[in-house]
Amino acid sequence: MRFLTKVSCSLAVCLALGSAAFAAAKPEEDRFAPLKRFSQVMDLVENHYVKPVTRNELIDGAIVGMLQQLDPHSSFLSKDEFKEMQVSTSGEFGGIGIEISMENGRLTVISPIDDTPADKAGIKSGDVILEIEGESTQDMTLVDAVQKIRGPKGKAVSLTLLHKDQQKPFKVKVVRDTIPIISVKANEVEPGYLYIRLNRFNENTTAELKQALADYQKGGKQLKGTILDLRNNPGGLLEQAVNVSDVFLPSGQIVSIKGKNQEQEKIFSAKGDGADVASPLVVLINSGSASASEIVAGALKDHKRALLVGEKTFGKGSVQTVIPLSDGSGIKLTTALYYTPSGRSIQAEGIEPDFMVPIQDTESDRDKLSANHQFRERDLTRHLENKKKKASEATDDPKQKMLDQLARDNQLKLALELVKYFPIKTYVP
Repeated sequence: MRFLTKVSCSLAVCLALGSAAFAAAKPEEDRFAPLKRFSQVMDLVENHYVKPVTRNELIDGAIVGMLQQLDPHSSFLSKDEFKEMQVSTSGEFGGIGIEISMENGRLTVISPIDDTPADKAGIKSGDVILEIEGESTQDMTLVDAVQKIRGPKGKAVSLTLLHKDQQKPFKVKVVRDTIPIISVKANEVEPGYLYIRLNRFNENTTAELKQALADYQKGGKQLKGTILDLRNNPGGLLEQAVNVSDVFLPSGQIVSIKGKNQEQEKIFSAKGDGADVASPLVVLINSGSASASEIVAGALKDHKRALLVGEKTFGKGSVQTVIPLSDGSGIKLTTALYYTPSGRSIQAEGIEPDFMVPIQDTESDRDKLSANHQFRERDLTRHLENKKKKASEATDDPKQKMLDQLARDNQLKLALELVKYFPIKTYVP
């Protein structure tokens, strides 16, 4: 009776307490209501769909759809796809050498990789892939498309593509090759001036960059200036973008990332180890420069360490985290946005160059620079026709290739003049 006395209450108070308890319980009920609806739909499909389908297939499909609805860069990775994804940042793989993304529901080329079958076949940034081996890409996932395009060396894959701003699709058969993950190429433009091309950011990029710089300066050769070419570089590993920036920065913040939760926030800064490149620096960018490329360009620009020449970058300012699941599959989930040292987010905005210089619209420019890659995350503009390569470009002499490129590439030509004569912030290491 004592217990009953303690909990006894008037009708009004009991009603009020009951309403409060109901209100407190309602969010929990609402939380599980969608799961109940999902279970109902799954039961209906299992029992009434015209073809047999397993529960695992339904769950995987639901996860795929859930992640695809978030943004173009979040996705589900099956066991095989998870293993395949790990190849892209190390070693080598069999394929044609393109970076692709799902933009506005269409499978779109972000950038062909230099000197790969895709590049030589004339595939350009912004091209829409309509079919792979005659199969429509309309309802194809990004990871499915990657699997279908990749394959053993020597075996051809047929693609139906649509150039930007054109109405008529065209077909191309590309013979797969072994695509080595070599990210750095270096050549002397003029005595004392080094041109370094970064085509991606993988596990070896910083080491390859440092080796290229060391090789050039062997025997006491003086480095008077550097041109860092990030055009058509689709990005890669965040850590490598930080380390590459650190090669040219003595101190200061390089990039910060901020997510939904405070524990996801992190600041990356230069180590200041005294081994940095202190000579004048010019960075070439265009709309094919994305993600990790934009981290490097943004850091060097904000610290006034380099002049940026070319065109506005792609505008991918989000960070994807690959999370393994217990069964060997995984998900790639957008978990944060990254910010330049000045606190700017470039998501869907891109980075503006200090010198806005469109590539000269000539036959040789379009040919050598893979059509200027005027495709961005936020918009689709301009198309530059693919032309057959001239026989003069077939030379294997690196110096002659560099001279040929310098003669055709107005952005590179301006970069050389700026790195030689324009006052650019340097320091004593």
